[in-house]
Amino acid sequence: MHALEAGAAGEVWAALGRRLPSPRAILIASAHWETDRPALTGAAEPETIHDFYGFPEPLYRLRYPAPGSPDLARRAQSLLDNAGLESEIDPARGLDHGAWAPLLYAFPRAGVPVVQISVQTRLGPRHHIEVGRALRPLSEESVLIVGSGHMTHNLRDRRPDGTPPLAYAREFQAWVNERIRRRDLEELADYRSRSPHGARAHPTEEHFLPLFFALGAASEDAKAERVFDAIETGSLAMDAYVFT
Repeated sequence: MHALEAGAAGEVWAALGRRLPSPRAILIASAHWETDRPALTGAAEPETIHDFYGFPEPLYRLRYPAPGSPDLARRAQSLLDNAGLESEIDPARGLDHGAWAPLLYAFPRAGVPVVQISVQTRLGPRHHIEVGRALRPLSEESVLIVGSGHMTHNLRDRRPDGTPPLAYAREFQAWVNERIRRRDLEELADYRSRSPHGARAHPTEEHFLPLFFALGAASEDAKAERVFDAIETGSLAMDAYVFT
């Protein structure tokens, strides 16, 4: 529903689009494309995928007609192969809502080419850090690298709009923020055993893994800036970070 009613999160995404240098392309990891090994969209004109059911009809009329970039997909695949990470290019896959919903606000003209990369949930955080590291050179080639997921994602804990944040979501959010600021990737990768409420915050990991992809892609001396930290419906933390 953020695609239709993004609220404060949408304002932050729009502000980031105005603030960031205009990229030549975007590489975005979404929680909503899971594969056994890294996959990249290779379509020149990726379709807008509406990968959800039972929502208001206007949501299904939304389109994000950004071009793709087969050249970027091939460049990314080459970097992954050089790092020993076997990957593939999917010539038909479009952009799912984990990709196009935030981009709809950050780059509303849909003029920047977009390539989406999948997550491999069974391989865990460290794998995604390595995927990000392998693709780090792209950030020096005017490619904006994005991880799109959730800081917490336990849909069973959702409450009515306006409900105060649940304590465990705030505690987990604060724990992650502290480790991001000191770039403690090892402790972050072990969040399920080391953090307060890690397993409750993420009953399954796919919505947290894009963060590790972004952390890996950021340089070792990158400054982490949290630009949003609201919690919606009691339990869904919407944190947004910029690594510069």
